Amino acid sequence: MSENLATGRRKRSVARVILLPGSGKITVNNKPIEEYFSRETLRMLLYQPFHVAGVTGKYDVVVNVSGGGLSGQAGAIRHGIARALVNLNPDLKPKLKKEGLLTRDPREVERKKYGQPKARKRFQFSKR
Repeated sequence: MSENLATGRRKRSVARVILLPGSGKITVNNKPIEEYFSRETLRMLLYQPFHVAGVTGKYDVVVNVSGGGLSGQAGAIRHGIARALVNLNPDLKPKLKKEGLLTRDPREVERKKYGQPKARKRFQFSKR
């Protein structure tokens, strides 16, 4: 049994992905994918690397994910799955890279500045 490990990251989320030969079942934090991600768009995000690589339904995925929100976690899992597929079969790298699945999304939340209500929003200016 050849298991394959990879790490994916997005925003504040970190996903540890294990790829196993199987029937295409995805388990996130010991829950089925339908239970963990209720939104269809987030579930579609996770299947994207398999569709691009053309190996849909050939691997089971076991994921431990922590930090961030659901959207960031889904992005982190997608990144991890793509990396795990490349570890398993290096020939898939050009396809996945072309689709941007191997690139870690560098965008983070900007910090809040003191004297302001948010990072960039300022209090209303009044001359008098």
